[in-house]
Amino acid sequence: MTASWNPAVTELVGRFAAASNATLLATTGDGELVVYKPARGERPLWDFPRESLAWREVLTYRVSAALGFDLVPETTIGDGPLGPGSIQRFVEHDATYDPLADVRAADPRLWPCAVLDVVCNNADRKLGHILRDEAGGLHAIDHGLTFHPEDKLRTVLWTFAGQALPGASIRALERLETALTGPLADEVEAALGNRSRRALEERVARLRSSGVHPEPPDNRPPLPWPPY
Repeated sequence: MTASWNPAVTELVGRFAAASNATLLATTGDGELVVYKPARGERPLWDFPRESLAWREVLTYRVSAALGFDLVPETTIGDGPLGPGSIQRFVEHDATYDPLADVRAADPRLWPCAVLDVVCNNADRKLGHILRDEAGGLHAIDHGLTFHPEDKLRTVLWTFAGQALPGASIRALERLETALTGPLADEVEAALGNRSRRALEERVARLRSSGVHPEPPDNRPPLPWPPY
């Protein structure tokens, strides 16, 4: 994958203790504050291949950008003291913001996040993964459990279930379908395999065609645990 942003972590500043995998606050050689997730710090999972989560973080950013959403902070693969992993620009956010009220109200500002979760098959959309920056903009983080070829969607955003997608979301899906005829689909396949690529293309086409947010599944847990 090519990228114009090629940071390298030079100093570890702290650790996000609540994270399941090694998630570190760090600085780059340019002094930029970033979130660094070394691949070697990933906890083994039975359903996601080992040391693949970093690429899933990067590809979710790429899909978000292709949709035209200013939602996922820029993310790339880079090196650091604990080896290669994902590096994401740190968002200066309002630590007092709790998205629960906005989620319960199906706030329209959350539509981009709901659409992104469906197309990326996000298995872990917790409330704590939705941030509000100091200007009031919303951001989505923590996308290591995405792009599984089997249906794994677990999200707190089921309040959108059954609702018609806004026109802006339909147009975003059309942009993504176009992007998936080019290098983006090849990048997904190179990192995660052909099944993940085809499943992504099918999810995008299905959501655009239906124009409706899907209903939660009744044959497996629809929510992440814990929800925060």
